[in-house]
Amino acid sequence: MKDISKKRHLAKAITWRIIASITTFCIAYFFFREDPLAAQKATGVALTESVIKMALYYFHERAWYKSSFGLKSRNK
Repeated sequence: MKDISKKRHLAKAITWRIIASITTFCIAYFFFREDPLAAQKATGVALTESVIKMALYYFHERAWYKSSFGLKSRNK
């Protein structure tokens, strides 16, 4: 098994959060669309959600990396 760095996990978390945050912004904007401050509100929701979920994803990814669940063999 290749040695996978924590930087790789962090990069995956960041790129995924960009995709997910754009999706969240679009959904929030749809819900606030008739509000004159729709873009600002959607941005606030997307940024808040992004920071929280990026941290959670990173730790989730690290926990799975340390787990051998579902792996037939694992070289340490």
